Amino acid sequence: MLAAVSSATLLGVTGQPVTVEVHVGTGLPAFQIVGLPDEACRESRDRVRAAILSSEITWPSSKRITVNLAPSDLRKGGSGLDLAIAVGILVADDVLPPTSVAGLGFIGELGLDGSVRPVAGVAPMAAGLACPGLVVPVRSWHEARAGSTGRVRPIDTLAALVAALRTGVWPDLEPEPLPDDEPAPPDLADVRGQFDARMALELAAAGGHHMLMVGPPGSGKTMLAQRVIGLLPALDPATALEATMVRSAAGARVPATGLVRIPPFRAPHHSSSMVSLVGGGSNHLRPGEVSLAHGGVLMLDELGEFAPAVLDSLRQPLEEGVIRVARANSHATMPARFLLIAATNPCPCGGGAPGACECGETAKARYAKRLSGPLLDRFDLRVGVQRTGVDDLVHVGGGEPTAVVRRRVERARARALLRGGVLNAAVPPALLDDVARLAPAAQARLRDELERNRLTGRGYHRVRRVARTIADLADDEHHVVGEEHVELALRFRIQLRDGRRSAA
Repeated sequence: MLAAVSSATLLGVTGQPVTVEVHVGTGLPAFQIVGLPDEACRESRDRVRAAILSSEITWPSSKRITVNLAPSDLRKGGSGLDLAIAVGILVADDVLPPTSVAGLGFIGELGLDGSVRPVAGVAPMAAGLACPGLVVPVRSWHEARAGSTGRVRPIDTLAALVAALRTGVWPDLEPEPLPDDEPAPPDLADVRGQFDARMALELAAAGGHHMLMVGPPGSGKTMLAQRVIGLLPALDPATALEATMVRSAAGARVPATGLVRIPPFRAPHHSSSMVSLVGGGSNHLRPGEVSLAHGGVLMLDELGEFAPAVLDSLRQPLEEGVIRVARANSHATMPARFLLIAATNPCPCGGGAPGACECGETAKARYAKRLSGPLLDRFDLRVGVQRTGVDDLVHVGGGEPTAVVRRRVERARARALLRGGVLNAAVPPALLDDVARLAPAAQARLRDELERNRLTGRGYHRVRRVARTIADLADDEHHVVGEEHVELALRFRIQLRDGRRSAA
């Protein structure tokens, strides 16, 4: 007899529907899975057989079982098809009536004892299935509800699923709604001193400007970067769903509520490979750190220690907000719109106290060349960070708390979105004259920078965008950008090696 059961597999961060076709008939006893399964999917034969026997259901040992995963030209990966394969075999062997699985999709891994276990990527796989009902493991229920538009039914064992399909009475296993367990971000009030760096961090959050901090070890660069999340607003519904899909597809922890609402913060180590950063893989296309940071912040500490090729791979997602990964047999487009906050030492030794640098000019030049010009050009803000002074460290009480700064950031972002529909960092050059019109004195100041070759055309546009954000944070209701705004924007453009303003 022939049976067809709906399920899904994962390609990048997108769920692809799969029809599990099962034929149980006469012939030489065998159990074969076709349709481009990977090794984990091919091993379903042993898991499914043991799970059915452990559930005290007769296994068709004297029959030939053929499972086809359609479409046959799409590579299937993982163990998420186990449950659908088991249900298909039971329908094809007349253990379950075909009408019992009509309109249902099945996702889950089977244990040898018949338990139904969660798998990575349930949210995007649920979104890829257009079924009125979906059966998933109990521990994946919240996650599946974030992606599914139909009724999601949790199940804990194969035996319980068979009983429910026979009788139409489903066990009451739906978990109670859980409180959001995402940790609160650290407070900006913990940072002592660092007035310029704090202001630049506020500008980055308000305008969506990528930021590079240059300073010696112990100056607080990482501490500052970790607090930018508290300045960002909660994710809008569309971005929250995209971030949830990415995190689910990567097998990363999803909040107890099933939906990512706080902007993610990702800080990969500088030894990370290109695949781990941008995504991909040889057998399965999986999201990398740039996609896991979608809607939030990607923090690259010790930027000069990353492999140059890995850093240059960030240029496309920084410009387009997506990452396109292609392999010989498959390709995927994954979201990657994030705020890049990076930190680096000025030289290999760290450049601590003035006059204490032990690096020669050759070593400094080699270190600086690890960061390509096109990558540095993506940073609207380049800020020098010095070690906190003694007076600031011993002063009782910190700076402004995150809640106070966030209110200014929210007002500035709302003003920018109302004016142009996008944050200031994303304003097209053609609209700058409308969005960031320069006062005569400001225009003369930038003209002088251009004539002295201290600023390129691209840098000119970036300075105007940053100046527009400065004006928004100052609650300037006019569209005109003043000279004081331009001066401050130029102040936040230092060169990597010696602190002078860059011409880029």
